[in-house]
Parts: sequence; C-alpha cells; structure tokens
Amino acid sequence: MFKSPISFRRVLIFASVFILILFVIEFNSRLEESNRLNKQLEQVQALATEAMQTQIALQTQVAYAASDAAVEEWARNEGHYILPGDQPVIPLGIPGSEPIVAPTPQPIPTPMQNWEIWWTLFFND
Repeated sequence: MFKSPISFRRVLIFASVFILILFVIEFNSRLEESNRLNKQLEQVQALATEAMQTQIALQTQVAYAASDAAVEEWARNEGHYILPGDQPVIPLGIPGSEPIVAPTPQPIPTPMQNWEIWWTLFFND
C-alpha cells in the first residue's frame, strides 16, 4: 500500500505554526498601537501641563494687578502721582538761558483731485 506524505499530524503542525504566526503579527500590531498611543498621551500631558502653567501665571498677574502694590507702582511710575509729604522735583533750566521751544509741525496739505480744482476755479469767489 501506498502511504501518503500528508498526514494528519503534519497538517496539525502547519496549522498550529500558521496560527502562531497570526498571533505574533497581531501582537506586534497591538504593541505598535500601544506605543503610538503612549507617545500621544505624553504630548497631550505636556500640552495640559503648559496650559496649567499659563493659567497659574495669568492668575498670578491678575492677583498682582488687583493689589494695592500694583496700583501704587503704576501711580508713581506711569501716572506721575505723588503722596502727601513727597517733595516733587521739577527740573528747571539754567538761569539766563532761553527755554527750548518745540516747533509746531505744519500740517501737510491734502492733495486735491482734478475735479475739485476745477470746481474751485469756476464756482468759488
């Protein structure tokens, strides 16, 4: 009798190897997906941390702007206010010298269009 080279045992071994290869491929794709999601998680966490730090910095600025120290700093530096008892300093020029006069700039005339020039020539006195 002729014995066939294909046996049930060989088919079972090849099927097992094929299923094992499919499992390895699926496992690999899941690992890649997990790595991609972990990287994405790190990026989102970094953005969230940055947003929280920005929020804290802005809240600190708002709290300082509403404080008396900020108002006093603005009044003294930019508002040029003084407190009672302060000695204001007014710079004076050298005695005998002429004060510096800033020349007033002459306004630049706006150019007239041609029809405005002709209208003025014919209808204005």
